[in-house]
Amino acid sequence: MPDTLPHLPWLRSFEAAARRLNFTLAAEEIGLTQAAVSQQIKSLEQELGVSLFRRGRRGVELSAEGAAYLPHVQAAFAGLAHSTAELFGGAHGTELRLVTPASFGALWLAPRLAAFSAAVPGVTLAISTMTQPGDYAAAGADLEIRFGTGGWPGLQAHRLTTELMTPVASPAIAQSNWQELPLLTVRGAREMWRDWFRMAGSPGPARPFHSVDTFVVALEAAKAGAGVLLGSRPLIDGALRRGELLRLSPLELPSPNGHFLAYRAEDARGPAHRAAVDWFMREAGRPSSPPTV
Repeated sequence: MPDTLPHLPWLRSFEAAARRLNFTLAAEEIGLTQAAVSQQIKSLEQELGVSLFRRGRRGVELSAEGAAYLPHVQAAFAGLAHSTAELFGGAHGTELRLVTPASFGALWLAPRLAAFSAAVPGVTLAISTMTQPGDYAAAGADLEIRFGTGGWPGLQAHRLTTELMTPVASPAIAQSNWQELPLLTVRGAREMWRDWFRMAGSPGPARPFHSVDTFVVALEAAKAGAGVLLGSRPLIDGALRRGELLRLSPLELPSPNGHFLAYRAEDARGPAHRAAVDWFMREAGRPSSPPTV
């Protein structure tokens, strides 16, 4: 029933604040004051009869009700954005929205954008980077680059890369005894140093770990000589070719993770979408008509 739908501005403020977990950043994103966002969320909570956030001295976090509500709000906004673009977009289907992890966007996709333009004329990419899983639903993109092992419900997903992990360092420190240098580690799926040392038959000497949450930051730190990175191929291949990094061992640890091109089945009908998918698969050395994962 229409009278049960909360005001859309309230929902917009809730989605932005829930995604960023910061009312001030949400206000900057949607062009309101922090007070206005706070008031709109308070009005939404009053209408729903629940608290969507837990507020404390260190900031805000989602309540159980807010966490349950967020994906539904994001899915609704994504569907509305997609329908609007399909029906009224000025590019008439030639612009494709793509969301990607920053590492893949910077290290794999950006160097290939000129090749994309040459191979798929008349189609442009509107690229956004994600920092949290909820960013995918919020973006409502035509194409998604996802990192993992595949199998996302509701999406067709085709593998682009298979990770191989190998130790690398800058030329400035590569000639040192790298067993004594600090290790750079990426929190999450790429924290595989112990697995690499186990494969190499070494317990892994105790030493400092510098820990970051994004691979791009770890890569820049490695190039600057901050320590040894367990580099992810093919993302480090460009730095290896340019001599910015050197391999410290021939051993490569296979990872179950990789990058996948994912999209909803209903988005795959148009020729621009199909041409873009074929290009990604060719660039990744995969079949042009890939099997569904």
